[in-house]
Amino acid sequence: MGSEAKRRDIPPGTLAMLILKTINRCGPLHGFGIAQFIAQTTDGVLQVEEGTLYPALQRLVIKGWVKGIWKQTENKRRARYYSLTPDGRKRLRAEVNEFEQIVRAITRVIQPAAS
Repeated sequence: MGSEAKRRDIPPGTLAMLILKTINRCGPLHGFGIAQFIAQTTDGVLQVEEGTLYPALQRLVIKGWVKGIWKQTENKRRARYYSLTPDGRKRLRAEVNEFEQIVRAITRVIQPAAS
C-alpha cells in the first residue's frame, strides 16, 4: 500500500480505543506522536487530525483513562505527554473486546454463504 494507500476516516466509536492502544503499546506520548503512530501503523490509511485528536485526549483525561504531564520534547518544545491510568487499561480491554465482537459479527454477514 505505502503512499498509494487511500486515506479513510476513523470509524465512529474507535478513536478512543486507537488512542488508548497506542499509548499502551508505546508508553507516554504527546499528541503528535499518537497521531504519527496511528498513521504509520496503518500505512496512512487512518490519520487523526489535530481538531479531532486533542478534544478526544481531553475527554480521556476527564474520564480518568489517561493522564497528561507537561514535558520537553526531543526538539526542546513543551508538550503534554499522555499515559494510561489503571482505569484506562481496564477501559482499553473493554473497548478491544467490544470492537472484536463487532468485527466478528460483521465478518459473519459479509462472508460468502457456505455452499
